[in-house]
Amino acid sequence: MSEESKSPRQRPARHPSPVTRHSSRSTFSWPVRVYYEDTDSGGVVYYANYLKFLERARTEWLRSLGFELDALAREHGAIFIVRSLSIEYLRPAAFNEEIAATVELGEVGGGQIFLRQQVLRGTEELATAIVRLACVHTTTFRPVRIPPPVAARIGRTA
Repeated sequence: MSEESKSPRQRPARHPSPVTRHSSRSTFSWPVRVYYEDTDSGGVVYYANYLKFLERARTEWLRSLGFELDALAREHGAIFIVRSLSIEYLRPAAFNEEIAATVELGEVGGGQIFLRQQVLRGTEELATAIVRLACVHTTTFRPVRIPPPVAARIGRTA
């Protein structure tokens, strides 16, 4: 397939991706370096910043599947929002550590996606979260069905 015939949603990434996939569980992993700005006065990652790490991993997971969030909004009038999230903080991460945020696909409904996410230091679990994403219209924010190309692609990765 030539570069010109690829749809914008499925174009290759412009830069090499440092992404790790664990095929045994279909887990997507995105590397994160802990910066000074991520830490609190105790020198560990401030609790809310774990949510940022998880958000980045979800965005990169969709990108790795060939979907850019701005293109989904523009071409399908749909965006994904966090409907609910439950997180358990298990161990702290500290300045300059290399950690990873993961995404594991759970159930997929007509207009929602359930994900299991983790923040890991090697194999050590630092935080774990269950995330429920809802697909909504870009202007009304009312629930809509997941765009067919996304539903088809994530259905194949489950």
